[in-house]
Amino acid sequence: MPIENEYSDVLKFKLDNFEGPLDLLLFLIQKHKLNINDIPISILLDQYMEYINDYAEKNTEIAAEFLEMAAKLLYIKAASLLPKPQAADILKRELEGRLIEYAVIKHLAARLKIVCKGDTFTVREPLAMHFDNTYSLEHNKMILHDVLSSVNIVVQEKPPKLDPFEGIVTTKIFSVNSKIVYILKILYRTGKCILSHMFDEIIDKSERVAAFLAVLELSKSGRILLNADNTEICFNR
Repeated sequence: MPIENEYSDVLKFKLDNFEGPLDLLLFLIQKHKLNINDIPISILLDQYMEYINDYAEKNTEIAAEFLEMAAKLLYIKAASLLPKPQAADILKRELEGRLIEYAVIKHLAARLKIVCKGDTFTVREPLAMHFDNTYSLEHNKMILHDVLSSVNIVVQEKPPKLDPFEGIVTTKIFSVNSKIVYILKILYRTGKCILSHMFDEIIDKSERVAAFLAVLELSKSGRILLNADNTEICFNR
């Protein structure tokens, strides 16, 4: 659709003044009051190309990144004319997301420039750190009783027995990272695994919790996939 030529006051800018194509697109969106959350690609493309052409008439050297963005806009417009424009919708949403992110960063950079004057930075005073050294673990009363009884043996000049201490100092700690490695080794070897079978050889309660958290972490990061009924896991190819 044709649009009015409103660049009489724009041409005093040079393309070099824009830090990149996103900067130019954001300028055009703000100037023509377009909706950044639902950009009309055809209108934005016409404005972008007219600006590029006006500049090219005065200076034949245009940064490749600006031409690359022009090609991307053309591709989105062409794809949107297809019977199934899903690809165009995905690319359009991606461009809108990048522009929104760039607008936020540009706004924060302007605020930071006000705070930072030259090489001087305004910072807050360091906060006082408070540490709680209170022992917060809980143990079975009988274990503590046995430990205390063993310590009392020292008064009688007899060496304490180690057995009563095992419930406190010999408990094995299982990290989530160690269980992530454990799960990945199983999948590298078998390709996929029944989720319940993975816990067959795990008896310790804390180890089972660590393995379960490892499954959640791998699934969240997209490295593994769970089937529809969450009974089987495999690599996300």
